[in-house]
Order: sequence, then structure tokens, then C-alpha cells
Amino acid sequence: MNRKNTKRTKAPRKGFTLLEILLVVGLLALLAAFAIPNFITQGEEAKKKMVRAAIGPNGTITQAIDMYKFNTGQYPEELKYLVEKPRDDDVAKKWTGPYIKDLAMLKDPWDNDYMYQAPGQRNQDGIDLWSKGADGRDGTEDDINNWKDDR
Repeated sequence: MNRKNTKRTKAPRKGFTLLEILLVVGLLALLAAFAIPNFITQGEEAKKKMVRAAIGPNGTITQAIDMYKFNTGQYPEELKYLVEKPRDDDVAKKWTGPYIKDLAMLKDPWDNDYMYQAPGQRNQDGIDLWSKGADGRDGTEDDINNWKDDR
């Protein structure tokens, strides 16, 4: 009768220990804690740059407003008239728009309408154009505008 060797040999490991898994999860959480805020900040900065590019002196909306004024002799009553023909018959005859592709371009990256005033209170020789910023409230610190102020 052959006896099998009673000494047991360890089977090769086929997985990770709990300690190894916790170590990897901990390292990933640590990396995420540093990386995620940077990505979020970069996204907000990109949105602010998009607004400045739209409402700045050479911005797309500013240029469309200037072209509207050049063609009609006056600033639009509302920004929607950069896309739609104005109701005033005299102005509508001179209107050669649309000056902007569609109404969606008149929303800021936070999906709020751009604010507009003509003639401007801050830019008395032109227009006031601004975004209410990420909070969507007018007159707060995160507003972005086309005039210089004390902020």
C-alpha cells in the first residue's frame, strides 16, 4: 500500500490579500483627492474663457451686435434679434441677419442667457454685455462682463 505524502504543500496563490487590495484602493483615493479638484477647476476656467471670448471687444456676440448696428443704424433691442428679424418694419428692412447662427449661442456655458443693455450704463458709448456666471445670479462676484469694475 502506497502512502501518499502526508505533508501538505501550499497551493500557489491565486488572488490578492485584503491588505494588498486596501493599499491599492487607498493609493487610488489619494491620487483622486489631488487630481479631481484640478480637473474641476480647469473646467470652470475654460467656461470663463469661453464667456470672455464671446463678450470681449472682439468676441463673437460683440461683433454680431456691431454688425447689426452697422446695418440697421441702431443696437438691437434684444439679443434675440441677432438671430430673428426684428418686429420694427424700418429696422427689419435694413436687417441682413442672422448675425449669429442660433439662439443657443446666446446662452453662456452655464446655460443662462447673456445679459444685455443698450445703451450701456457702464459703457455709455456702447453696450453692456455680461454673464451671470456659474451661480446664475446677477450682481455677484462670479459675473463676467465687458466693462471694467472694481472687482
